[in-house]
Amino acid sequence: MSAIGFVTGASGAWLNAVLAGVAEALSAEGWRLAGALGDSPASPDRMMLRLLPGGPLLCISQVLGAHAAGCRLDTQALEGAVGLAEAAIDTAQGTRPALLIVNRFGKTEAAGRGFRPLIGRALVQGIPVLIAVSPSNMAAFSAFTEGFANPLPADAGQVLAWCREQAAATRG
Repeated sequence: MSAIGFVTGASGAWLNAVLAGVAEALSAEGWRLAGALGDSPASPDRMMLRLLPGGPLLCISQVLGAHAAGCRLDTQALEGAVGLAEAAIDTAQGTRPALLIVNRFGKTEAAGRGFRPLIGRALVQGIPVLIAVSPSNMAAFSAFTEGFANPLPADAGQVLAWCREQAAATRG
């Protein structure tokens, strides 16, 4: 089983920026990446994911109306995004990715759905995972990882160092 590193404690926009910076730097170094990054939506009531590597921008929210207070997540759209990300780690299609990046361990993952099965599959296949975790989902994340996840500061340089260490460990 491979390693999982996570960042937490900062705002969602800051965490998205850290993960995007890490993905950009690793891609520039020639790393094969898989997963999804949060992307700034054109509208504040939209949630967007950008699939890696260089994949499409997908809307994963539903329009509930001006006065709605419920969850905006479109679970079917999220599951579609997960399916596309899963195809990217399918080793039968070629070289497996060096890293799976997941924009968030959210309520859906805490409930056992969303990217959670893909995270487990990547770890079993020896692919390190980098993920952002909101403080409100930390208990569920800790239960899922059984305490074996590595906390990382929300600093792109230190996260990059961890990623490079994981790559060296999986090659060696």
